[in-house]
Amino acid sequence: MSRTRITAVVAATATVAAAVTTVLAGTASAAQGCRIDYQPNEWTGGFTANVRVSPGDTALSSWTVTWSYPGGQRITGGWNAQVSQAGTTVTARNAAWNGSVPAGGSTEFGVQGTSTSGSVAPTGFTLNGVPCNGAPPPTTTPPPTTPPPTTPPPTTPPPTTPPPTTPPPTTPPPTTPPPTTPPPTTPPPAGCAGAVLCDGFENQTGTTPSGDWSVVNPDCSGTGRASVDTATTHSGSRSLRIDGAQGYCNHVFVRSTKDLSAVGTVRYGRIWLRHTTALPTQHVTMMAMTDAADGNKDLRMGGQNGALQWNRASDDATLPEQSPAGVALSVPLPTGRWTCLEFMVDGNQGQLRTWLDGTAVTGLTADGVPTHDIDSQWLNRTWRPRLTDLKLGWESYGEGADTLWYDDVALGASRIGC
Repeated sequence: MSRTRITAVVAATATVAAAVTTVLAGTASAAQGCRIDYQPNEWTGGFTANVRVSPGDTALSSWTVTWSYPGGQRITGGWNAQVSQAGTTVTARNAAWNGSVPAGGSTEFGVQGTSTSGSVAPTGFTLNGVPCNGAPPPTTTPPPTTPPPTTPPPTTPPPTTPPPTTPPPTTPPPTTPPPTTPPPTTPPPAGCAGAVLCDGFENQTGTTPSGDWSVVNPDCSGTGRASVDTATTHSGSRSLRIDGAQGYCNHVFVRSTKDLSAVGTVRYGRIWLRHTTALPTQHVTMMAMTDAADGNKDLRMGGQNGALQWNRASDDATLPEQSPAGVALSVPLPTGRWTCLEFMVDGNQGQLRTWLDGTAVTGLTADGVPTHDIDSQWLNRTWRPRLTDLKLGWESYGEGADTLWYDDVALGASRIGC
């Protein structure tokens, strides 16, 4: 089997409820091309929304985004930002790791909330106090210059008629309590925003994955092991543990047995991942998806040269290219802590995007326009993937052994968030 590179993918679409561009003047910290994209995912009584912040021609060292809901929406939480609400006004401030945004770049965060008014788009987006929706900057109303009236107040005394003495009615108010059944809100599964696959492995009853997951060893098997772990988890009481050994035949994967066809051709995925050993120099895979449009070869995510990468098994193309400049545009996978890995594969446009802890990774992006050191090799042929499954595990094509944990796995038709 050829040395290759990475895999995994999932995707989807979201309705853009607010996307605004405006030219801003003066010395404000958001300038020409300022854009806020608000992409909601709604259900009866609730919603989540992904918000993309693009400052345009001016780089940011920190950011604050505000907007207003016309009524009925209340924020209950968020991710990748500090979010609060006062009345109808929502304020989102950058987290410690995503305050810096280069000119022409973007960052993203998300919110979750309840709604009593149905689908009503927010308005009045600002970035660091500057309108980003074409609205004029707020004006300060000057105090009135008309002098106060000089006519003295009337001296007529108030009426002396006493108030009526008719006693109030003595009929007691009804004692029937109001109904206690709350209105149905039909929220999505916790942390999954209505995804097709939403699994924290809590339904696993034994030590070997079963039911919604099956252990697979393509071509050959060796010392790699997959198990259900109760000692190290991201949430709940269980996770998937992979003891990955060095050498191809020591590979092991756990494959979802669910029908994922409902996800569609644009797929988003979210996986919480933890591992013990830094990514090696030689190629390894930690996630794979079968591509029915590419001879049923895998689209793989893993690492090489110490950083994350995507790899196509059919032609060994890598994203990014494995030049020193290309590798520098990817990122290592942190060890010893839980990391949120998100990805999107657009089978219609042949595009791919990746986020780590909510931050987009430039070197793991195929946007349809070939860029040297990033996706020139990837886009050297037409690629329209049709993904059919999801496999989590470990495969080494030379050096490299690792222990990994997977938890809170989700696939859906819109971005799910961390």
